[in-house]
Amino acid sequence: MSCVHYKFSSKLNYDTVTFDGLHISLCDLKKQIMGREKLKAADCDLQITNAQTKEEYTDDNALIPKNSSVIVRRIPIGGVKSTSKTYVISRTEPVMGTSKAVCKNTISHFFYTLLLP
Repeated sequence: MSCVHYKFSSKLNYDTVTFDGLHISLCDLKKQIMGREKLKAADCDLQITNAQTKEEYTDDNALIPKNSSVIVRRIPIGGVKSTSKTYVISRTEPVMGTSKAVCKNTISHFFYTLLLP
């Protein structure tokens, strides 16, 4: 029996998929992982990346050699959608200077209200 070790990017430990032969196709590997993890093909797709070389497998007919380690990410069926909105944040003052001023004003206001009868 041959095997491929896989782990989701959010997990620490690897799980193992076993198969016969010297390699497994990307399509078969995805099917086995989805079955083991109880994922539905209609809900998401899996992005598979070689853990050592960081090569992403994109062709479903690609062959993954036995004893390989891969990183798995769940992605939406249509792929990752880019947003059309762009947010620009500009700051004219340093963050540290602003927060110190707010703290000083808050503390002085606190003591001022404390001293008033």
